[in-house]
Amino acid sequence: MLESQGILPRQHITFLCDGGDTVRELGAFVHPRSEHILDWFHVAMRIEQLLQSARGLQGPEKEESLKGIERVKWFLWHGNVIRADETLYDLLEDIADVHDRTRQAGLPISVALKKLDRALDEFATYVDNNADAIVNYGERYRCGERISTGFVESAINQVIARRFVKKQQMRWTPRGAHLLLQVRTQVLNDELRASFERWYPRSGAQVQAPLAA
Repeated sequence: MLESQGILPRQHITFLCDGGDTVRELGAFVHPRSEHILDWFHVAMRIEQLLQSARGLQGPEKEESLKGIERVKWFLWHGNVIRADETLYDLLEDIADVHDRTRQAGLPISVALKKLDRALDEFATYVDNNADAIVNYGERYRCGERISTGFVESAINQVIARRFVKKQQMRWTPRGAHLLLQVRTQVLNDELRASFERWYPRSGAQVQAPLAA
């Protein structure tokens, strides 16, 4: 695909990914000289989930957790992974202290606190695993450089969500959506005609035109 777009082996190219292990490895494999950036859309989405969990807390822990998570977001926006890590682990230690005090008092630990504890631990691991791909997003944004694929993600989510809702007429099935995406991808890559000619040697050229339209 890169070759079809005119990308040369030594040409600089930037990959934005969601931070999954397989995605990072794929980019490094297909283009060893590429730059890898953790997509800010996915970072911000995970932070918003943390904030939602913190909003479910009661008492002073709520305000402190919200402030701490906002600090983590600020540090990551400016590419300061070390300070973000420190703040995350400070939050985890604070929650551990609350757990200890609650147990000593013979009281049950709130479900919201357990949920936030687990979410913070998972996010800290996510940041550690992707530390090399976290950049100064603020600086890149001010320079007009791409930091996110959010516009693509939101468009896909809107289309897919609309077609999968129960009240929607002509609702898509998972298999139907998968097949449609395969066809659409081939149309965008200008490969559909060749595929039809391979599948239906006698009628491929005739079938291509209405499907592409």
